[in-house]
Amino acid sequence: MTDTHPPRFVPQMLNELGPLWRIAWPLLIAQTAQIGTGVVDTLMAGNYGDTDLAAIAVGFNIWLPLYLIILGTLFACSAIVAQDYGAGRIERVRSFLPQGLWVAVALSAVVTPLCLGSSAFIGILGLPPETAAKTAAYVSRVGLGFPALGIFLALRYHTQGLGITAPFAMASVVGFIANVPLNYMLIFGEWGAPELGAEGCGLATAASMWISTIIILLYVLTARSIQPYLPDRWLEGPDWSRIAEILAVGFPVGLTFFLETGVFSAITLLIATLGDSAVAAHQIAINVWDVFYIPMISIGSAMATRMGHAIGAQNAHVVRTALRVGAALSTMIGLLAMLLLLLFPDAIIGAYTQSGDIRDLALRLLRLAALFIMIDVVQIVGSFVLRAYKETRFPFLVVTLSYWGLALPLGYLLAIHWGDGTPEGTVDFWYTTILGIAVAAALITWRVRRILRALD
Repeated sequence: MTDTHPPRFVPQMLNELGPLWRIAWPLLIAQTAQIGTGVVDTLMAGNYGDTDLAAIAVGFNIWLPLYLIILGTLFACSAIVAQDYGAGRIERVRSFLPQGLWVAVALSAVVTPLCLGSSAFIGILGLPPETAAKTAAYVSRVGLGFPALGIFLALRYHTQGLGITAPFAMASVVGFIANVPLNYMLIFGEWGAPELGAEGCGLATAASMWISTIIILLYVLTARSIQPYLPDRWLEGPDWSRIAEILAVGFPVGLTFFLETGVFSAITLLIATLGDSAVAAHQIAINVWDVFYIPMISIGSAMATRMGHAIGAQNAHVVRTALRVGAALSTMIGLLAMLLLLLFPDAIIGAYTQSGDIRDLALRLLRLAALFIMIDVVQIVGSFVLRAYKETRFPFLVVTLSYWGLALPLGYLLAIHWGDGTPEGTVDFWYTTILGIAVAAALITWRVRRILRALD
């Protein structure tokens, strides 16, 4: 890989900042819109009824892992297209989109029936009958949107690999905006629609998925800037070698996302056994962490795209520069988070609760969250570097080891098995989670350094 050393380091960093940010800011908007959809669903269902709110809370944790598997697997399209685009292999880029769509269709064909038949396994959760019925109705209706979601993600990651992200931000925002009146209409039975509660919320979510997908399809079919990178025939048959490449790169990413989400869900369920104040304080800390996690993920994804272009072009200098800019931006976000959490914890907690017991525990957790976020910066940046190189199995193994093999069982032992069953056990879970993320960050950093040494 070629490497040209510029005379001035800072100007090169500034030059890279613009292209990276042009990719990152639409991703940030899109991610915020997607999170906002879940917030709106929760708020509107909460105003309708407690049972419907509970059904959506449970149902969301059922379909979200399935969504993340599709999202992570199709992420491979971005990494592969980015390298082919950077190397000037335009014919390979043009022929790749149908294969991504085939994978999307196949994954949707598996996931959609799971959602539609969710009542079969929701029954084993031990929920009250009414809550179980509403949960199954909600999940099954969301499942109607998964075919659209698969197509949307295949198109998104194909164009993201080219460095084009703004149209998908627009489509995500439109879907988010459409979700609000649809929720109002279908949950509460307004404007002549039936009053469906949680089921209506699921239908609104599915409809917003289809709306976003239709918008992006219209863009892809009409925008001149993307036409040179589209296939002559969209209905090409499966190319099993390209599909195998997508699955080899992407499926470990999907499993990694699934395991990361799953471990935090498992920890939350275990903390719930320590009392209402424990789970409330924990949820406050998690929500605050999410606020800073979204921009770091967006920057990491943009960095991976820029690195993919440089890897394909065999330009080692741009690889390093993109990494340095992405790491610098993520570190700035981490430092900002740490300062806010350490300097203004009372104001942050006050926005959630006035309960003294919850405030005291949440105050301790926010201090730990500040440390967690700074370590997570290293892990996020390193993981996206590896994904840029299409090395996705190593992060999967690291997450499995550090979260499921270390943090979760050690947290259970300290907080519950050896603990006294009080809300204080929540602190133990956060200590062990920090230990897990530190191990993950160290292992991923070791692997990244080995890869970067090969550039010299």
